[in-house]
Amino acid sequence: MPRRTSAAPRAGHTIVVAPTGAEGADDRGPGGTGRPLATLGEARRRAREAAAEGNRDVTVLLLDGTHRLTSPLRLGAADSGRNGHTVTWKAAPGARPVLSGARPVTGWEPDDPDGAATGVYRAHVGTGFDSRQLYVDGVPAQRARIRLARGDITLTPTGFTLDNPDLAYLAALPDQGRIDFQATLAFTNRFAPVRSVSGSEVVMRQPAWDNNTYGYDTVQTPFRAPAFFLINSRSFLDEPGEWYLDTTAGTLYYMPLPGQDISRARVELPRLESLLQVGGTYDEPARGLRFEGLTFTGTTWLRPGSPDGYANQQTGVFVSGVQPHRPADAFTSCSSGCAGFEASRDGWAQAAAAVQVSAADDIEFVGTTFVNLGSVGLGIGNDADAHATGVGLGAHRVSVVGSTFTASSGGGIVVGGVRPDAHHPSDPRMVNSDIVLSDNRVHATALEYLDQAAIFASYVTRLTIEHNHVSEMPYIGIGLGYGWGANDAGGSPDYVERGLYDFRPIHDTPTTLSDVRVVGNHVRDVVRTMAEGGCIYTLSAIPGGRVDENYCENSGQYGLYFDEGSRHLSVSDNVFVGTAGQWAHANNQNGNHTGDLTLTGNHTTNPAITGIADGDRGNVVRGNVVVTGGNLPIEASRVIYNAGPTGPYRGAPDPRRPPVGAFLAADPAPVSAGDPIIVTATVKNLGDRPATGLTVSITVPEGWRAERAGRPVRRALPPGASDTETWRITAPEPFATPAGQVPVRASVVFRAGEAEYVLDRSLTPAVPGPPRGGR
Repeated sequence: MPRRTSAAPRAGHTIVVAPTGAEGADDRGPGGTGRPLATLGEARRRAREAAAEGNRDVTVLLLDGTHRLTSPLRLGAADSGRNGHTVTWKAAPGARPVLSGARPVTGWEPDDPDGAATGVYRAHVGTGFDSRQLYVDGVPAQRARIRLARGDITLTPTGFTLDNPDLAYLAALPDQGRIDFQATLAFTNRFAPVRSVSGSEVVMRQPAWDNNTYGYDTVQTPFRAPAFFLINSRSFLDEPGEWYLDTTAGTLYYMPLPGQDISRARVELPRLESLLQVGGTYDEPARGLRFEGLTFTGTTWLRPGSPDGYANQQTGVFVSGVQPHRPADAFTSCSSGCAGFEASRDGWAQAAAAVQVSAADDIEFVGTTFVNLGSVGLGIGNDADAHATGVGLGAHRVSVVGSTFTASSGGGIVVGGVRPDAHHPSDPRMVNSDIVLSDNRVHATALEYLDQAAIFASYVTRLTIEHNHVSEMPYIGIGLGYGWGANDAGGSPDYVERGLYDFRPIHDTPTTLSDVRVVGNHVRDVVRTMAEGGCIYTLSAIPGGRVDENYCENSGQYGLYFDEGSRHLSVSDNVFVGTAGQWAHANNQNGNHTGDLTLTGNHTTNPAITGIADGDRGNVVRGNVVVTGGNLPIEASRVIYNAGPTGPYRGAPDPRRPPVGAFLAADPAPVSAGDPIIVTATVKNLGDRPATGLTVSITVPEGWRAERAGRPVRRALPPGASDTETWRITAPEPFATPAGQVPVRASVVFRAGEAEYVLDRSLTPAVPGPPRGGR
């Protein structure tokens, strides 16, 4: 992070700016609290002048309200802190300033053609712009759409034919070129614009259609049953929450949700695709910039509606432009990979972020919010095609702390690029390095581009992802690496066979991806829509990679997914609860180099693990423990409690992650009729404040007897302290409860601070055969 010089600086310089139109705001004034500036553009000019003096910190204080941008705020070398000083853009004390690229929509009236009450409202919004996003009461609204059954259409090399006569009306629709076709497949979520509809033939725009029918998990050969939609026609607007923008007439249409009063609803229509562009050149990077307490909101992203479409390949990366090596019969011959498709890889593009950072050093985001954005929230060191300055990569010492990413069309944070300069840079200054993402919350986002991850990092040296909360994601929680092992030193035998190296050489040096730490994150409810993902997903070699003490909860597929070429990773002391699929899975097929994985000391409620065997391919798999969700060991409870944001960013007490762990053990474990067993409840205070009012109660099946043996646990446990309570449990004689159905339950009640917790644990002692005296 930025470091101050040893010389004593002058007092810092402060500039105050209010939202445009605020009373008393004037760009000709002094820019103080009493007479703030009126625009961020003027604030930038004055901050640049003050920073140029080079001997003081500069602070731009944003007053409360919405600062509406007419163009992105671009900060380069001239806007940087000098000589170890920092230029900080931050919220004024007590303020919650919002930087928005949208305009509010008002003046709604019913849209009642021929007097018919349709439930649709319209408003005039002007012309000269387009948007693929609309935000209503802080929620992204759905563009008007219809769903296509697989039998409704027949896919062709130029588009598709309409086989359902109920769709004949499409040929008469106006603005056919504004209609999108969406295909949600296994790990790709694709968009292509329509060119025309004539009779039963739908012709798609190129090269979008060619690129969406090229490679793997394609529209015509998906890896699972697809979902198809047509989107963005006034005629499709028939469900509450849908909208349509007529760019020719300048009219916005919207059907309110049940109970939604359109006259009071906050409706925001984006005009900009990005809000903040931080970047210089490799010779003169942007540096020494800090952003604190700001909210970024109100953008769209128009690229998927262009002739390029969104030929998604995974995690926000897509095939772009005409592919020179695509054969004439590619619709059939390349529908599940081919040599020509391999030739496209070095030219894949990245989704652009609303806030972009490249060619930049010592940049901080603290307590910022990214919400209602048209694509990725924050891009750090992405390829040049994903940064408005045209200079990509080269991000050094960037930190994102205590920030929130939610309710946007794309994922939260993307670090690194995917093109050759990202993994084998032609200039060493291009290397992305020393990136820290900590104590952030990324949840309920990637609502339109379902293939994008909450946090994704491709190629970066020294990356730390620690104590973040990730939840409610359609696909991957945390994704690491790219290239499927093909860019690693020595290449991949699989990609020799596929023909990739007919178009470029095999690298003899490692990629820039190394020394990645993923520690203490809480990832839950991911892979809810897509497939081939997990809480944590990896690709390619990651020397020095560590995945430690993370809590993965309720993944819709895997806990850990080590995809092609994943190597040199150590995975220890993580907890996996309720994963629908294997807690760990490795793709080691087709001769790829997946291996050298060390998995030790992990706890999981799902015993399944595939593709990773101890001693095979250099793997070490030892000391992992299968547990039940109802009786987690103390060590697992410690990991669970400590996962996610820490300190001032921890948030309200979470009853699902209590600060006290409890574990039941039985001795002897088998129970026979008439014989007692001793059940010991061990409790430990895992938090940083005393646990008080502590009690343990035991419940046994009807007819059984439970007696406390010895003293109860102490009523108060200081941080780090533990105690035990023992109970003598006696089975009746005889008893007829089948083996495996003899639950002993413990309820641990305590307080920590102002919060009260109830922690339930259960133990099922084994029953060895028929009861004593039975036949």
